[in-house]
Amino acid sequence: MSVDPKVYETQFFGFTPQTCMLRVYIAFQDYLFEMMLVVEGVMLKKLDGIPGCKVSPPQIRKCTEKFLLFMKERFDKLFAKMEEMLLQLVLNIPKNVLLPEDKVQEQYPYSKEEFQALQDELQQLQQQCRTEAAAEQALRAELEEQKAVKAELEKILQCFDGLENICRDHGAGSFKESFALLTQNSKKLQAVLKDVEEKSKKMKRHDQLM
Repeated sequence: MSVDPKVYETQFFGFTPQTCMLRVYIAFQDYLFEMMLVVEGVMLKKLDGIPGCKVSPPQIRKCTEKFLLFMKERFDKLFAKMEEMLLQLVLNIPKNVLLPEDKVQEQYPYSKEEFQALQDELQQLQQQCRTEAAAEQALRAELEEQKAVKAELEKILQCFDGLENICRDHGAGSFKESFALLTQNSKKLQAVLKDVEEKSKKMKRHDQLM
């Protein structure tokens, strides 16, 4: 069998020429084997009807196998010539023929260097796309985080609005004024507490000395 890959022919036919020839070879070979079995059956039937015939079925089988081997050798030689002819004249695309889907290569030819430059540019564009996609994903994540923070801030503002309304309902003025007053009173309480603690420490020292 031929070892030429015949890539262009495979593109056109949809199968490799070698595969086609192999299937034809197997089909012919199977037909040859079947024909030999038929011939053997006919011979056995004819000889069985001859009185006093001393040719046994094993002898017929041995002769059939020899004849089959002879036929297969001749068939292989003929098939090799047929394969060469079919691969050259039938399953072959001439060098000057261009397939319709490859017409664009004739209109816009590229050298290897130009094709490599296009490949490099394509890789750069793909890398840029991946970088932009990652940046977009990061921005989306940040936007989602900002939405969550905004929602929390709105909850806090609603809470302050509720406290403001409570202060107004109880005549305590605005929430800001009440919060400022509360802060002042807290500072005064802290100062008083600190004074009490210092006096308590002094009294403990006095009691220890007594």
